[in-house]
Amino acid sequence: MAKTQKPQEKKQGGSKGSDRILGEPVPAVVEEIIGRTGFRGEITQVKALVQKGRDEGRSMRRNVKGPIRVGDVLILRETEIEARRIKSKVSKGAYT
Repeated sequence: MAKTQKPQEKKQGGSKGSDRILGEPVPAVVEEIIGRTGFRGEITQVKALVQKGRDEGRSMRRNVKGPIRVGDVLILRETEIEARRIKSKVSKGAYT
């Protein structure tokens, strides 16, 4: 007697929060350049003001790759995730 197997249900592909990312793109204007981050300093952290959408008027930190300056417009795929603050390399009392 052979056992019969149940047909497996296929899961939808994509990441955990992909349903949020598929929302409408939202413009944001760069207000301030905070600093450089990344292993080689290739990422710039900026403060951007969201112009439209659900979070209109919200100012948030974002990481940007490539050339950027104050006044540029970013098109954000989502506005729920904010970048972590840049930590300074020198801790208190290390090289004083």
